[in-house]
Amino acid sequence: MASWGISPSSVLGLARFLNSKTQDLDVATSGLCVAPVQAQLAAHNGDLTVRPTCKPGFSEDDYTAFVSQNIMEGQKLLKVKFNNCAGNKGVRYETNSLDFKVRADGTMYAAHQVQMPSKQLILMVTAWDPQTLGRWEAIVRFLVAEKSQHNGHKPKGRKTVPGELAQQQSDTLLPWRQHQSANGLRRQKRDWVIPPINVPENSRGPFPQQLVRIRSDKDKEIHIRYSITGVGADQPPMEVFSIDPVSGRMYVTRPMDREERASYHLRAHAVDMNGNKVENPIDLYIYVIDMNDNRPEFINQVYNGSVDEGSKPGTYVMTVTANDADDGTTANGMVRYRIVTQTPQSPSQNMFTINSETGDIVTVAAGLDREKVQQYIVIVQATDMEGNLNYGLSNTATAIITVTDVNDNPPEFTTSTYSGEVPENRVEVVVANLTVMDRDQPHSPNWNAIYRIISGDPSGHFTIRTDPVTNEGMVTVVKAVDYEMNRAFMLTVMVSNQAPLASGIQMSFQSTAGVTISVTDVNEAPYFPTNHKLIRLEEGVPTGTVLTTFSAVDPDRFMQQAVRYSKLSDPANWLNINATNGQITTAAVLDRESDYIKNNVYEATFLAADNGIPPASGTGTLQIYLIDINDNAPELLPKEAQICEKPNLNVINITAADADIDPNVGPFVFELPSVPSAVRKNWTITRLNGDYAQLSLRIMYLEAGVYDVPIIVTDSGNPPLYNTCVIKVKVCPCDENGDCTTIGAVAAAGLGTGAIIAILICIIILLTMVLLFVVWMKRREKERHTKQLLIDPEDDVRDNILKYDEEGGGEEDQDYDLSQLQQPETMDHVLNKTPGVRRVDERPIGADPQYPVRPVIPHPGDIGDFINEGLRAADNDPTAPPYDSLLVFDYEGSGSPGAAFSPGLGSTLTAEAMGKGQGKVAGRVFFFRRKTSEKVSEWHELLGGSVEAVRNVSW
Repeated sequence: MASWGISPSSVLGLARFLNSKTQDLDVATSGLCVAPVQAQLAAHNGDLTVRPTCKPGFSEDDYTAFVSQNIMEGQKLLKVKFNNCAGNKGVRYETNSLDFKVRADGTMYAAHQVQMPSKQLILMVTAWDPQTLGRWEAIVRFLVAEKSQHNGHKPKGRKTVPGELAQQQSDTLLPWRQHQSANGLRRQKRDWVIPPINVPENSRGPFPQQLVRIRSDKDKEIHIRYSITGVGADQPPMEVFSIDPVSGRMYVTRPMDREERASYHLRAHAVDMNGNKVENPIDLYIYVIDMNDNRPEFINQVYNGSVDEGSKPGTYVMTVTANDADDGTTANGMVRYRIVTQTPQSPSQNMFTINSETGDIVTVAAGLDREKVQQYIVIVQATDMEGNLNYGLSNTATAIITVTDVNDNPPEFTTSTYSGEVPENRVEVVVANLTVMDRDQPHSPNWNAIYRIISGDPSGHFTIRTDPVTNEGMVTVVKAVDYEMNRAFMLTVMVSNQAPLASGIQMSFQSTAGVTISVTDVNEAPYFPTNHKLIRLEEGVPTGTVLTTFSAVDPDRFMQQAVRYSKLSDPANWLNINATNGQITTAAVLDRESDYIKNNVYEATFLAADNGIPPASGTGTLQIYLIDINDNAPELLPKEAQICEKPNLNVINITAADADIDPNVGPFVFELPSVPSAVRKNWTITRLNGDYAQLSLRIMYLEAGVYDVPIIVTDSGNPPLYNTCVIKVKVCPCDENGDCTTIGAVAAAGLGTGAIIAILICIIILLTMVLLFVVWMKRREKERHTKQLLIDPEDDVRDNILKYDEEGGGEEDQDYDLSQLQQPETMDHVLNKTPGVRRVDERPIGADPQYPVRPVIPHPGDIGDFINEGLRAADNDPTAPPYDSLLVFDYEGSGSPGAAFSPGLGSTLTAEAMGKGQGKVAGRVFFFRRKTSEKVSEWHELLGGSVEAVRNVSW
């Protein structure tokens, strides 16, 4: 087989495979040239022997061997060559598969029976030198050799020998081979599986660049056309590979990029000129050989990590990762890491190290202290070619390592003693501020201070609160202190952190301090030792009786002050207090039954004030419990009752009420007095129990009426008190149910026959007076009607006013101008008129005349005088409509029986008919001013609205 651009290792494997199969080949078949293979092997072996310097490693980076589908246990597959430049003494081989092992001489064999899973299996063989601890790796590819039977052709008188094979062209593949037996019959041999074709990426050309030549031995008999199909040929990416259809030479047309596509699978076809298939298609596998053309790329340009201060060497910090697009199974894609620089280089320039293969950064030295260095910046470099700086490509990233705080610094007081001052009786007052220093991270649990009082405050007067901003301790009074009890406090305080100290860190002696607190004296108010003070005494003690001494105490023992007393609250004003010694005396008689007593207790409040600066005062309450005495006689209940006039129908239940309390109340004794004797004669009392009795009639009949029945009620006090009470009993006739009748109720109310007669006489007298008043009013009305009229009889037209059904005079009385009777709304046309010229129906300009004033209390007899004066004023008023002119109305129709009235504004027209059925109606028109009409209306109201009264007025 000729070389078509694959690596020498591939040729070596293929040659071994071919040599193992020579017994199956017929030397008379067409020439598959193997001489170039041997030549390449010789050249390759020569390369291994003439190297001027020794470099440890495998003879090849990539080994290829053809194997069958089923591999038996212990079957030898291939042999790898390794030289460590020291005779390979102690070199050990390993594989990354459990199915295959390598002996000490480099022979690779199957550890057990293996069924190949695919057409290709890639393994990694590692050589390890225990003396130098060096490791070297190589790739081993196992290709499954598939064979198919086909007919061969053997020309007569000709044999194919190895020398003839060497004469074939080096770039020719005969994948389709035919053989012929001695009897002239063709037999078909198995087709060879073409080994992969390796093409280096980024080749500079020139292009197209020949890869291999494919031909069939039938091309001597017929013209054959070759073609290829698959991805990279007739499928995208298109035309990466091409083939000469006549010669069968296959080319690559442009540079390859393994990162874009690492392999191609093509199929080669052979057809005749008519397109008929001459040979079965064969598979071509083309692998792009990786070149180191990609730098490692970090996933992030900046990595952030953290580590606790004081961490031990070997503590994990963070991991950086870089990816290389090159083949990771080769050195081109094997990335190694190293730290380039560390900033700052304190306390050591090598505080961290990095795992060259995994990228894990760990601490390598002790001494991390956040208080000195809070952050490190580490530059990490990633290099491929297994970290070879001479041949590999590199890239860098930044790792920022933050040193996190741990509580390795206890808080310390800035001074050993503190002092403060507080007034007595004050709470929630900050006495002193305690300052501390902590070098840990501020505002963290490692820095936050917690203060405790160890000693000096057994009563718990003080507490220490932490200021969240400054971390200071504020000594605060939570329980009032008394100057008279403690003039000063000596406190011992301790400070610690919110978080516990780190392992191995001890508290500092400066974590404790002393606090001296002085108490200042202030003027305190006097107080009553017993407040509320309760005393017991009987009610009714005389005025001026000394009850008790209610004195106060001044707590200021070191101040010479006087205390004076006064009343603050005394609701009934029953008590007095001595201003100097607090002695309580009575100012009035104390009565337990008073409204000021609640539950037998009387309360009064007193004030005690000193003469300090400023003065202070305190209050005290005195409670007086009054013991009841029998000072209230019982009262009979009820005060009124009702009973039938005959006995045995009903009775009256009576009881008593006493303002005192037990034992000065019931049982009560009820009895009738002996005087007058009629009481015991008519009434009787029956005792029911200690509090109730029954009052009933003793006689068989008692006349209806109201009776005052005296009853003597006596309580059970010592000495007992009695009271004579009167109960009003109404005796009345009753029905069968025992209820008083209506007549009986009246009679029982105390109205006798004489009283009833007197009431009736009063009613008759009242009715008589009403009738007399009505008659008098009628008489006055009649006199008023008969009074002489104020106008002449000839002017009285009342009898001439006739009622008729016509509402108008027809068409004859519609043709007249009413505007002459209307008062103009404005005076502009009058004011603008030439002086001396005036219409009679226009209001003249001038002063308004004075009309008579209506009397406050008019008399009906003055109506005539009032109207005459009004008429006289109207006649002399040139401004009154119709402005002092006499208007004569035209003919209003023949046979008018009555008068017609003009619709003139503010005027009254009276027309006197000359006779029924006669000619024209002449009338005299009297015009009165509007105000006159208003006055008449007012008199009309005064006369009670009587139309006849108005008509009787003399016009």
